[in-house]
Formats: sequence, structure tokens, C-alpha cells
Amino acid sequence: MTPLDLPGPVAFVLGGGGSLGALQVGMLRALDEAGVTPDLVVGTSVGSLNAAVLALPGADRLGRLHDIWKHMTKHEAFPGGVFSQVRTLRHSKTNLFPNTGLTKIIDDHLGPGRRFEDLALPLGVVTTDVDTAEPVLFRTGPLREPLLASCAIPGIYPPVDHDGRLLYDGGLVANVPMRQALAMGARSLVVLDCAFPGKMPGAPHTFAEVMMFTALISMRNQAALEAPAAARRAPVVYLPGPAPVRVSPLDFTRTDHLAEEAYQSARDYLKELVVDGPGLYGAPGLVTA
Repeated sequence: MTPLDLPGPVAFVLGGGGSLGALQVGMLRALDEAGVTPDLVVGTSVGSLNAAVLALPGADRLGRLHDIWKHMTKHEAFPGGVFSQVRTLRHSKTNLFPNTGLTKIIDDHLGPGRRFEDLALPLGVVTTDVDTAEPVLFRTGPLREPLLASCAIPGIYPPVDHDGRLLYDGGLVANVPMRQALAMGARSLVVLDCAFPGKMPGAPHTFAEVMMFTALISMRNQAALEAPAAARRAPVVYLPGPAPVRVSPLDFTRTDHLAEEAYQSARDYLKELVVDGPGLYGAPGLVTA
């Protein structure tokens, strides 16, 4: 495959979507085979976790990310059953799950004292300021708290008090943080969006799934509005996902399947892709199959 002619710096932009973040593992494999590598990475929610692993120093970061997802379980990310969720909600008044499991995931795979300055690539982590409802981009300092905040879906996880702000999931205002990547100096964007194209999970069956479903609808609409604006300034390669998959964003039992399907779809797309200046190559939206 001939490498894409993308002006640098090239940013990988990783969106949120719970367990659908496994799609990004396959997309990243296809990009690596096509010779497309990032100069910087920026992410929201689960995309910020994947982006942080990509930014780590050392070799075989894609292999490390694959291993993380291969062994990920719902209990790790969302600990406790229905009765535990009720107790947590009664105590917290705001959320169904504690972020203790997520904290352990971050510490185990990134290191408990890791800072942005320790990373091999510039990393941007997007959160939402509760008081202003504005996106907040973190690029320096301790890594754990911004990552916890970026993943703090309202109703699912508690907000995070950090750096003088109360913060929620960045997906509320910038689930696919293209503007933030441009602000970091990117001249080309490669977008890995878990909510594209059509991996909606169908009718939710639990309160937690209702919260995730609502978030995914918001995420999709944001990207549809933001991508054309970003494309006026830079090439935006919007990788397609596979055909619609009905899987809950809380279900971690199909990560290998999701990653493989996303790899095949992205690989086939990249084989035919020619980039010629600023513009939108691919697009967010719903693809029927």
C-alpha cells in the first residue's frame, strides 16, 4: 500500500463509546499496515484511554493495546451487579458505578504516577467543565484524573474534581475532538469514531444502557456537525467502521470480533483512499446494511 500523503503534524482523533472502543484497536492495526502514524493523539472518554496507551514510550504499543482489550471485562470497568448499582446510586445520588475499577485499569496499564510529560507523543484529553458546559483540554500534569474525568459519563460514573474544576465526560461536548486536535497544531486528522457508522446497540434493557444509549446519540450528532467545519481547514480522514453491530456499549464479550471487523473495513477503505488537500474523506453518520 502506498502511504497516504497527509501533511504533518498528523493527529489521531479517538472518540468515545464504551466497549465499542475495541473498534479502534482494529482501525489502528489497519493504519499501521498502511504506514499512517500519528505525530500527536487526542481522545475523549474510552478514546482518551486508547490514545494514552498509544502515546506511551516503548515499542509495540498496538500489541499492548490489543492485550488490554483482549482481557478487559465488564466487571473491571463497571463493577458490581444490580443491587450494588442501587446501593451506589442511593449513596452517591448521581451515579450507578464507582470509578474504582476504572482507576485500577488506568494505574495497571499506564502507571499510577504517570504524567503527560512522560509520554512519547503529545496527548490531549478532553473533558467537560460542569459549571460552564465547555470542553476542557488537558495536555500537562498528572494523567490519571483527566482520564477519569474524560470517561465520567453522567449517571454512570461520578464527576471528578481536578485542577479547580468539577469535570464530566468530554463526550458531552466533544466526543470526537477534532477542534482540539487542530488547536494542538495538527494539519491532518485521522478520526477513529466508535459511534460511526451505525453501531447503535438497539433498545436498551437496563438503566445503565439507557444512559449509554443517550450518550451515543449525542455523540453521533456532534460529529456530524463538527466534521465538515474541521475539513475546511485540513484533510479529515474519517475511518468507516464495519457494518452495524448490535452490541451494548457495556458488553466486553465481543471485543475481538469488533476489532477484527473494524480492521477489515478500515483496511479496505485505506487501500482505495487518495487524499488531495483539505476536505472530508469519509463522514460520520448512519450506514445501513
